[in-house]
Amino acid sequence: MDYSQKIAERHWNLPDKGEREAVREQTFIDDIVQKSHIEKELLSNLDGIETVFDGGGGSGRFSILLAKQGCRVTHFDISQPMLDKAAELAQKEGVADRITFVKGALEDLSGFSNRSFDLVMSFDSPISYTWPNQEAVIANLVRICKKRIMLSVSSRLGSLPYLANPLQKNQFILDDNSDDPWVQWCISNVQNMVDGFSFHESACMEMLKTGLLGGQQEIEAYERGESPWPITYAFLPDELEQILRKNGVREIRLAGPGAYARTIPNEILRKIMNDPEQRAAFLDFCHIYDQNPYVCGMGKDNLFAKGIV
Repeated sequence: MDYSQKIAERHWNLPDKGEREAVREQTFIDDIVQKSHIEKELLSNLDGIETVFDGGGGSGRFSILLAKQGCRVTHFDISQPMLDKAAELAQKEGVADRITFVKGALEDLSGFSNRSFDLVMSFDSPISYTWPNQEAVIANLVRICKKRIMLSVSSRLGSLPYLANPLQKNQFILDDNSDDPWVQWCISNVQNMVDGFSFHESACMEMLKTGLLGGQQEIEAYERGESPWPITYAFLPDELEQILRKNGVREIRLAGPGAYARTIPNEILRKIMNDPEQRAAFLDFCHIYDQNPYVCGMGKDNLFAKGIV
């Protein structure tokens, strides 16, 4: 087993992962924007969709959404806490009978036959955590797909600004009084992050060239018994499109959810999010703007792709 998979298994199986994932849309504005974009895409592309595979489905945000639309969903995840939380929420929403929960790693989809699902989806970058097997994982997701595929992966161009902005997550905090420990850590460590920051051109150039976030340090942390963030491969837009096309996907469309929102300061984003009318209008406009091919690589975290098989 590759270290990337070992690290991912340990990280995502931390006991609090299910609970924290389930409330991200109540905590960070970039998550609201990204999930709104994906929801709009899913709900407008359900004609002829009866069976769905949700690869790396987390706490069930989109599995439950599609089960409510009458789909039969296979919810697949590497994390038992995520699966447990997803099952709990599915029961609460009255759709548990339409979702099958399966624990497994995206690197091994051998249990699913060719063209098993009308729609295959994998959101919030689980494919990027399968490095160095990300291309094979995409090929297998396409293999089990019968009609439509939708993915979001880590964006190389969108992630590069993180290397020059240790405060990037603070821009998207929805409520300073949130009891989320990450929110409170971000707020309390602003000065430390500024004081400790220095720009390293070599690190930016290396990531631009390789697309890789993490490596030996994460492996060493794993060996010490820690649970580091998974090694991540970030894609360029044309690269992702070429991989999908090579595997037979047609009519490919890309987007960068969060490209518009990342240009707006926190004070204004909060004002928009706290007014239901402004919020709805803003999310509608973000959906349009973020699909423009000139900005799709600059999504906040993810590069979104959809296509027909």
